[in-house]
Amino acid sequence: MHFIPEALDEYSLKHTQAEPSLLAKLTRETYQKVLQPRMLSGHYQGRLLSLLSKIINPQHILELGTYTGYSALCLAEGLKEGGELHTIDINEELTDIQKKYFDLSDYKDRIHQHLGPALEIIPSINIKFDLVFMDADKPNYPAYLDLIIDKINPGGVLLTDNVLWSGKVVEEIKADDISTLALVEYNKRIAEDPRVETIMLPIRDGLSITRVK
Repeated sequence: MHFIPEALDEYSLKHTQAEPSLLAKLTRETYQKVLQPRMLSGHYQGRLLSLLSKIINPQHILELGTYTGYSALCLAEGLKEGGELHTIDINEELTDIQKKYFDLSDYKDRIHQHLGPALEIIPSINIKFDLVFMDADKPNYPAYLDLIIDKINPGGVLLTDNVLWSGKVVEEIKADDISTLALVEYNKRIAEDPRVETIMLPIRDGLSITRVK
């Protein structure tokens, strides 16, 4: 989803750091073999995730929603020496492609894959995180927030993807559209919660940056 003219979008991408070769290969394989390849973070957002992670320089990262592993690899670029990334996904069919590219990366031993429902796995990870990236099933965004807010260190950052949801968040919402309803609730909560400060960026499908006080 693009909210600016295509020419400006292409100009922005042209003036963004080149996509690393391993991630370019992962992009190609995802588009060739996996359903809904548009779910991939992609070159532009991937470089943003990488840069934010490098600025934060986290010891521990949590990712909700691995898909084929592209965003995890981008986030891992900013890890402190000896730092670790935990990524959770429910789709067993994607674990092989995730592992293939994790093993080909410089972060082979520092990325930990978790398979199953995030609502069950998050409480079992006894770590405080410096950076969290939320890009999982939208109806559970508010529930994920409840679970992770106290697992983020003071000064830590929560990145949330798809917060504009193709513009549906500002349209009339049908009663059965649980994803959009959940996103509207989530966006309101992170904007008003006194424990955090948030800015919403209208890039791609919307990305919120939330800092825990």
